[in-house]
Amino acid sequence: MARLIIPHPGHFPALKELIEVKEAEGLNEVDEVFMGGSPDVMGSGRGVLHAPLLDEIRAQTEYAHQHGIKMNITMNSTCPAGHHLSFEGYKMFSWYFGALNKAGVDAVTVSEPYLVELLREYPMKTVVSCLAYIDAPQRAQFFEELGADVITVDTNINRHFDLLRGIVRAVTCDVRVIVNEGCLYKCPFRFSHYNLASHLSSLYQPRTPLFAPDFYFDKCIAIRLRDPTQIIKSGWIRPEDLKAYEAIGIKDFKLSGRTKTVNWIIDCMRVYSKRSFTGNVLDILDCPQMLRYLFCIENEKLEGSIDQWQVCKKICHACGYCDTLTKEALTYIK
Repeated sequence: MARLIIPHPGHFPALKELIEVKEAEGLNEVDEVFMGGSPDVMGSGRGVLHAPLLDEIRAQTEYAHQHGIKMNITMNSTCPAGHHLSFEGYKMFSWYFGALNKAGVDAVTVSEPYLVELLREYPMKTVVSCLAYIDAPQRAQFFEELGADVITVDTNINRHFDLLRGIVRAVTCDVRVIVNEGCLYKCPFRFSHYNLASHLSSLYQPRTPLFAPDFYFDKCIAIRLRDPTQIIKSGWIRPEDLKAYEAIGIKDFKLSGRTKTVNWIIDCMRVYSKRSFTGNVLDILDCPQMLRYLFCIENEKLEGSIDQWQVCKKICHACGYCDTLTKEALTYIK
């Protein structure tokens, strides 16, 4: 059975609402929720709107377990600034991982290889973030040898089925894909953007500003405004197409969006649980969701596109498939 991993903003009312909808509507594939940890310990790839203290984590984990849901704490900063390699950093992470384990947490998501190794000392599952940029079987094997229990692949290869098959065959750990991230395919800003987010979401780096203009986000939105085909080329996965990934051995499907509203998260949870969606694809993408007020990409008109994406060589300038698909499926909202 497939497993859906659901984003959680971090506060208890949100968790209760997610689980109530899951149970009331029989969304049985919902298996796990993930939320950010303490920014006092480490930042993450996203902003943390509510940073739960250890007592909150313990209480929320107990509640989730009562309803058959696993708890995952996300600590996937791409730039810990070397602090983790100091003796003080080692002591801090060892203490925090131990405290999470005592709180009953089921899994911790990290991108830093050193922390993957450190987590081997605890019974919690070690989930490697997509921000470790695992995009080939060799890289997946390296992380499994370090101690990974679950590998979340780089979203850039979500439609590279040859690589996905190779990774599934190369490792014994679970392989996970993020289904609704709409970042630019092969984005030139990706590494720098997540480094910025990692610093801004951390409180232990004193020289980090509390706020900085998001140059990278503005640039990537501007690119899609000029060239909407880039939205189609992104690595998001239609709810109807999850079966293509199950067919090659992938069972874990993660939704992106822990900084979004609870209602939006619930809508996405419904859509991917039911494997069906009618409407504007931009309504269920974590990014660039704000473009839904300008563009409408009708999901129904993308039916069958997975057949091309499964075999596409990704030489876009010589292909033109996504350009044609954009003309057929995208309309401008007046």
